[in-house]
Amino acid sequence: MKSAINFHLDSTVMRGAIFNVAVAFLMVSTGTINTLAAKWADLNTAGGSNPTAEHYYDHPFFQAATMFMGEALCFVAFKIWFFYRIVQKKDLSSFGDQKFNPFIWAIPAMCDLIGTSIMYVGLTWTYAASFQMLRGSVIIFTGLLSVAFLGNKLKIHHWVGMVTVIVGLVVVGVGDYVFFNGSSSGLDKNTVLAGDLLIVLAQIITAVQMTIEEKIVKKYKTHPLQGIGLEGIFGFSMLALLLIPMYFIPWHLPQSSSSWQEHVRFEDTIDAFKQWAYTPYVLVPSLGLVFSIAFFNFAGLTVTKTMNATTRMVLDTFRSIIIWVISLAVGWQKFEPLQPVGYVILFVGIWIYYNLIIMPAVRWGIRKSGMRWIRSSTASDEEKKALLSSE
Repeated sequence: MKSAINFHLDSTVMRGAIFNVAVAFLMVSTGTINTLAAKWADLNTAGGSNPTAEHYYDHPFFQAATMFMGEALCFVAFKIWFFYRIVQKKDLSSFGDQKFNPFIWAIPAMCDLIGTSIMYVGLTWTYAASFQMLRGSVIIFTGLLSVAFLGNKLKIHHWVGMVTVIVGLVVVGVGDYVFFNGSSSGLDKNTVLAGDLLIVLAQIITAVQMTIEEKIVKKYKTHPLQGIGLEGIFGFSMLALLLIPMYFIPWHLPQSSSSWQEHVRFEDTIDAFKQWAYTPYVLVPSLGLVFSIAFFNFAGLTVTKTMNATTRMVLDTFRSIIIWVISLAVGWQKFEPLQPVGYVILFVGIWIYYNLIIMPAVRWGIRKSGMRWIRSSTASDEEKKALLSSE
């Protein structure tokens, strides 16, 4: 009887481990596809309507709209899950308070719209690896805003992590500029540097978005999948409306490929659809962006729930390395000596911020030196909690 129980427990643990590995793989793979698909589309040429001759897929705002479509799919997944739980008559407390005005999510959606649009402009001007790495700068602005508007208190490892990330950002930017040796899309080093700066600028807006999201989630206990889905719906709706006047604005972003346009437009949605229809090399990565966003958000939330947020951050770092390696392998960028140095500094800064280095090192040192008895005899309960906390 006891052996049968042990076998059942072992098989349950094994299934749980396999599930965790599968979800982690799904998060890393779809997150990698997300960035690479967007860059792949940018690097492809196809005939369109403005002009009919082949030209680069230079549509950052239309690309942002497709990203919001992917986020909106999360709302569909949430509703299916929610109603399934109702039919099964299971506990719904994890879904939070459903009696709230959904339009409150239009505010962070507007921030997401602006930030994402700027980021996709930056992505067309710089490398996919730099795009992914520089997004880590969001922790600087999120940390500062959380102090100013949420009343959070930053600990020493937060400040050290933020300063380290700043150093990493400078190294990556200097590396992209000083050691620039050409790109597959014909960009010059000033354009690449401008792209890097735009991505960092977008993180300020993203930090505002995350601060607003935190206030909403804390107040209404909104399920993350529902919040992402609502942002996707509002973001797509607003951007779809904005794409109409953008079509008639006779101006294009500087440093872009506006020279190929017969009729200069801020964003030519018709041309984007024509390019989708012209070749699968534009259509496939664009659809890959839509679905990878949906699965990435689902997998990320599942990792946070079944494992922890720390595991999610480690996996996200691993994803950044994969994107960099693939970008080098396919020739989207050339190796630059300062890039890996900057990336390592960024990684270390992010890991310090999320307390993956300082306190684990302190705990290891205490265990190694055999001083656990000193800690237990002199530290108060509050100090013990702070020392052993993984946050």
